[in-house]
Amino acid sequence: MTSRASLIESTQSLLHALTTNSPITTITSTFTSSPEPLIHEHGLQQLAPFLGRSFTGADGISQYFDILSQFLEIKSMDFEPDSEWIVDESTMCVCLRGTATFIWKETNNSWGETFVYRIKLAREDSGAKKGQLLVSEYKVWADTGAAYLARIGRLRDDGNSGRLNLLGSGLNVYGSCG
Repeated sequence: MTSRASLIESTQSLLHALTTNSPITTITSTFTSSPEPLIHEHGLQQLAPFLGRSFTGADGISQYFDILSQFLEIKSMDFEPDSEWIVDESTMCVCLRGTATFIWKETNNSWGETFVYRIKLAREDSGAKKGQLLVSEYKVWADTGAAYLARIGRLRDDGNSGRLNLLGSGLNVYGSCG
């Protein structure tokens, strides 16, 4: 069984790449090639081009991050301490919450939100990274309504530290698990 510490360390590699505005190639290097990796950001496809569909394989993973960078600027991304994460050693999954400010580039509408990641890890099956613990599934739950309203230029900020009064604050409405 893979240890909690190893699962956290591999998850932190992905999070570090995301929070430091690393090139897409650096982000994708944290994913497996075999087993085939998967990204899925939950939501309705008609709300934003990166929602509600699965991106698979190396090309799909690159495409997802290309689409995100085309439409969104992400600032001040931060995650709760790893002591707060749910780590399941038997399924090699890590669930955690993060916060960030998102800006829809075309409309310059922005919003702050809390989101959830479920990251499944696996040992790479082939190539130079064989045996390394890497991300095989990356699933996201976020405030898709705010993304849609920002996309169409109808999001308004109430001036309250970047948080919106229009749709609440994403997953903040659910409070803490601790």
